[in-house]
Amino acid sequence: MRPLYVQRYLLTGLLTFIPIWLTWIVFKSIFSVLSQVNLPWVAALFDALARWFPESLGRINQGWLTSLLAFIVTVVALYLMGFATNRVIGRRMLDAFESLIEHIPIAHTIYSGTKKLMSILQNKPNGTQRVVLIGFPSPELKTIGFVTRVFLDSSGAELAAVYVPTTPNPTGGYLEIVPIEHLIATDWSVDQAMAFILSAGAAGPDTLPFKLTR
Repeated sequence: MRPLYVQRYLLTGLLTFIPIWLTWIVFKSIFSVLSQVNLPWVAALFDALARWFPESLGRINQGWLTSLLAFIVTVVALYLMGFATNRVIGRRMLDAFESLIEHIPIAHTIYSGTKKLMSILQNKPNGTQRVVLIGFPSPELKTIGFVTRVFLDSSGAELAAVYVPTTPNPTGGYLEIVPIEHLIATDWSVDQAMAFILSAGAAGPDTLPFKLTR
C-alpha cells in the first residue's frame, strides 16, 4: 500500500472518529452527573437484593448496571419534578423548599443565583439580543458571548454582563462587562450558538454580522 493512501485513510479515520469521540465525551459527562445523583441508594438497594436473592440477583449486581439504573431513575425523577412543578401541589412544595433555603445564607446565594441564571437564559434581556459578538480577547478579534443581564454604571451608561464560553467545553469561560454599544447583535438562537462553540466553528452560518478589521 502506498504511503499516500495510508496517510489519506488515517486522516479520514481521524476526521470520522473526532465527532464520535466528542459526542461520547459530552454524553459520558451528562450520564456521569445524572447517575451520581441516585447512585448511592440504588447501589445499596442492589446490594440488599443480592444478599436476599444471591442466586438470581448476585450475578447481575454489576457496577455498570447500577449506574444505568441510577441514570434512569434520575431522568424519571426530573420528569416527575417538572410535571409536579406545573401543578398546584408541586408549586407549593417548591415554594416551601425555597422558603427553607432563604434561611441558609450560603445555600440561598448559590440556589438563587443558579435559578436566576436558568431563568434569564430563557428570555432575552430588554433592548439586546441574547447571543452577541464582542471584541475579545482583543478589540480586533471577535468571540461569541451570551448576555446575562443589562445594567447601568455610575454615569448612567448601559453595560452588559456577557458570558464567554470556551471551546469545545462550554462549561468553562469568562465573564466580561461590555458597554452596550460595543455588542454586535446576531440573529442566532442559543442552540445555534452552542452548536457553533461545540463544533469549534464547523457548524455555523456562512456569513457573520460584522466586518473583521484588518
